[in-house]
Amino acid sequence: MNKSILAAALLATVSFANFVAPATADTAVQCEDKLKTLEETLKTTKPSAADLVAINELKAKAEERCVAEDDRRADGFIEEALKLLAKK
Repeated sequence: MNKSILAAALLATVSFANFVAPATADTAVQCEDKLKTLEETLKTTKPSAADLVAINELKAKAEERCVAEDDRRADGFIEEALKLLAKK
């Protein structure tokens, strides 16, 4: 009887994880999409030469972290780059 309870609990946990994981993945903006936004913004904005160097370094770091599935850090680099692009 204990084995059947354990099996049922395991099945419920796995089912719940499969139910919740796709919902959270769909609602979050992926770092690849944020990188596209950064690239599009770069095409329409003219940063200073110094800012452009910093933006390209941040973009490279973001791409590296994005490939490594470290979206949190990638997003941080992208946000920093977008802030540099937004300054006048």
